[in-house]
Amino acid sequence: MPRLLTTYFGEIDFADASVFEFPHGLPGFETEHAFVFLRQPHTEPLMFMQSLGDPKLCFILLPILVADPQYRVNFDKEDIAALRLPPGRQPRIGEDILCAAILRAADDEQPEPTVNLMAPVVVNLKDKIGMQVIQADSGYSHRQPLFSRQETSPCS
Repeated sequence: MPRLLTTYFGEIDFADASVFEFPHGLPGFETEHAFVFLRQPHTEPLMFMQSLGDPKLCFILLPILVADPQYRVNFDKEDIAALRLPPGRQPRIGEDILCAAILRAADDEQPEPTVNLMAPVVVNLKDKIGMQVIQADSGYSHRQPLFSRQETSPCS
């Protein structure tokens, strides 16, 4: 079983069958093509997408339906073909594909955590191929607040 030394998880074992290929990389990381998805029981439902080429590159992901239970991803013919999905129907999240939002932790610039709902990470679960699918006309942001601020009424 192959081993990988990572910055955030130390040394991990992974099966070759657990590697997902991203033929074009991700925007900003076009040279990174192979990733494994990691889960840590104490951080569920978060997932981690660890690069096999760069031990420091690890994305924090949140399943898209956790980020927004009403989320609908729309694929064009090119997306379907690139992901090697059957043409003629939209793939089903959790059955045909994994769809997840990249999470950005809070920091000085952005005091609240956000998720990228404009460009979710999508992988074909059968063929282990993935990409970021841009949802340009979705109305979502690449920095969608993770928690909606609810109006509170003053105490009377």
